[in-house]
Amino acid sequence: MTDRRDPSRRDFLAASAIGLIGLARGSEKIDGDLLYVGTYTAGTRSEGLYLLRMDRRSGNLQRIGSVDAGPNPSFLAIHPNRRVLYAVNELEQYEGRATGAVSAFAIARDTGALTRLNEQPSEGGAPCYVSVDRSAQVVLVANYVGGSIALLPIQPNGALDPAAQLVQHTGTGPNAERQAAPHAHCILPDPSNRFALAADLGADRVFVYHLDLDGKSLRHVEGEGGDAVMRPGAGPRHIAFHPKLPLVFVANELDFTVATLRFDAERGALSPLETHSTVPAGWTGTNYPADIHVASTGRSLYVSNRGHNSVAVFSIAESTGALVLAQVVSTEGDWPRNFTLDPTERWLLVANQRSDSVVVFGRDPDNGSLTPTRQRIAIPSPVCLRFPGS
Repeated sequence: MTDRRDPSRRDFLAASAIGLIGLARGSEKIDGDLLYVGTYTAGTRSEGLYLLRMDRRSGNLQRIGSVDAGPNPSFLAIHPNRRVLYAVNELEQYEGRATGAVSAFAIARDTGALTRLNEQPSEGGAPCYVSVDRSAQVVLVANYVGGSIALLPIQPNGALDPAAQLVQHTGTGPNAERQAAPHAHCILPDPSNRFALAADLGADRVFVYHLDLDGKSLRHVEGEGGDAVMRPGAGPRHIAFHPKLPLVFVANELDFTVATLRFDAERGALSPLETHSTVPAGWTGTNYPADIHVASTGRSLYVSNRGHNSVAVFSIAESTGALVLAQVVSTEGDWPRNFTLDPTERWLLVANQRSDSVVVFGRDPDNGSLTPTRQRIAIPSPVCLRFPGS
């Protein structure tokens, strides 16, 4: 969460048009991997969305341009065809209503330049997460303030229709400051694209929904199983699916743990298995895990730690999925938010929000360990990193 402005819709669109023209005019065909960086703009020097080039041989990052994509284009998602980018505008007010927005941008094939397609209200305050279903029919959004999730249909050109459904979460937790109400923080389709899982920090719950693409709707899985009720005060934030085993990993923000859940993909049912700390034994400072990712091999899990300012590296047992904390490496910056593996998975990149930096680590493909590279680039208040090809 951060301080936010509440610009009018006219100012929002006018500012975006200026930024898009500037990027398009200065763009040439790009060699190397493109990387988009979502940021917070309110109270910062950020220009909005940034486009970087990464040299996959050296890990070097180069800034290509930026786009004024409206206020707080923080979290990003890429259409499966790699030709459209979606960004939440993390606001509590939009067009005078208590809602944020979601913006859609076409990605130029040769240059990566962005052209605005449209934007729609997220129908809830401070949208903080966006994902696309695997068949690219809908966008799913988590609204932190108010604790709701929204489903927005995708048009053939990638633009967004108004929300077809808004689902209100319920529930609270024992942390009076952070859990007095539900706070949806993440929503993702499962690998089968039949379900969607939503982590709610305030409710201490991972909700499970049937994903009805024909009806453009979400239906809560009722009955035995279904949702995962997390440890009281855990504060589930982000989730990641194992690529081979029926497991879901959950980064818990409030008790700085990672939880392993078994996922029954036939019934849409979650069941807790184990929990591990994301910091070394004996450490007692303030820490809030943020993002979580699993390598495509299924042998390594990564969690970013805000406060401890590190990435925790877990090895994953090949047959059981059991976790072992193998390494905790400094992010060489302050308040790491989202991070990502590049398309080759030879590099891991971290967005350090408070120190205004994106830092590159080398990654061992065999054991998943990370090594500092001294490669970094200054980007104001970075939040989310997305490679179109990953």
